[in-house]
Amino acid sequence: MTKNYDVAVIGAGVFGAWSAYCLRRAGAEVLLVDAYGPGNSRASSGGESRMIRLGYGPDEIYTRMAQWSLELWQELFAEIGPQTVALFQNTGILWLARERDAYCEALLSTLQNVGARFEKLGRDELVQRFPQIEPDQAAWGILEPDSGVLLARRAVQAVVARALAIGVDYQQTRVTSETRLNADRTVFACGPWLPKLFPELLGELIHVTRQEVFFFSPPAGDTRFGAGAFPGWADFNSGDIFYGMPDLENRGFKVANDKHGPPIDPDRGDRIASPGALADARAYLAKRFPALAGAPLSEERVCQYENSSNGDLLIDRHPTANNVLLVGAGSGHGFKHGPEVGRYASELLTGKLKKLEPRFSLGTKEEQQNRAVH
Repeated sequence: MTKNYDVAVIGAGVFGAWSAYCLRRAGAEVLLVDAYGPGNSRASSGGESRMIRLGYGPDEIYTRMAQWSLELWQELFAEIGPQTVALFQNTGILWLARERDAYCEALLSTLQNVGARFEKLGRDELVQRFPQIEPDQAAWGILEPDSGVLLARRAVQAVVARALAIGVDYQQTRVTSETRLNADRTVFACGPWLPKLFPELLGELIHVTRQEVFFFSPPAGDTRFGAGAFPGWADFNSGDIFYGMPDLENRGFKVANDKHGPPIDPDRGDRIASPGALADARAYLAKRFPALAGAPLSEERVCQYENSSNGDLLIDRHPTANNVLLVGAGSGHGFKHGPEVGRYASELLTGKLKKLEPRFSLGTKEEQQNRAVH
């Protein structure tokens, strides 16, 4: 006899995994489905590491979400018990700011408003604390000491494992628009596959872009760029927004350009980085971290962002199918928010949510790209 579920969650990335987990915690019978498996290399939740930072300029909604999500990540990891490697690495996050920097000034105010710990570093203190940096136009900095890095692929797999342990069922199968599931309600948390499954509704509202990430090997014996010596970081001083993470697990110093890349199909797109993007990363590395100029490339990755018009998340019901919930548009910053996205989706679907967030609604998504959330 085929089992009937209260909810089927399509997509076992960070949003789907946490949605399934939260729904099961709320008492629902849940089926979790993924085409390639949790944390797979095609997913936006794949890869080794994702930053979890509180800073969002003036966007307090995402600062608070990150703050609450960090607590929930840590609670989940504590439930799982000791790991060979901690799935949250408390590296801290460093922001490099210009002389007159509206974003970082607003970031300071927001951190104060939410009661988060931070340090404001003047140029001299920035250079003294982190001599690895050539500050150039960076006149000051902000350090978030409680933030850091999530080991992404393994963290997603840990959430799925915990969900299965409390009674969620899992199937690895491809879902199409013709698939029929034995569930009363369905959550589609498919990341870059959402516009493929709902082309008429989301094809012009969610734009999937190719993003390239590089890892460079520090000199032999040089520990200055490791997790114990250097934080995750974000740099708004170079035209584009570069960000990166320290050398974790001896995989290399991570450098990436946050600028949106060209379109990519998550099923068919190749995963080989372009020479131009590598050249840009090397040029940035030589300017900002001169000790790593000429450092050998140890690894490269191509993933994707699935961008809404301005960077806001999508968590809303399908306009013509009230039993379908659409969850996605992580827009390159969504991974950290997995726990709060899962909680919100669960409460929306079960009717427990009393106040909807307009910014997550389908109605606020537009075709014209005008990125505002970083």
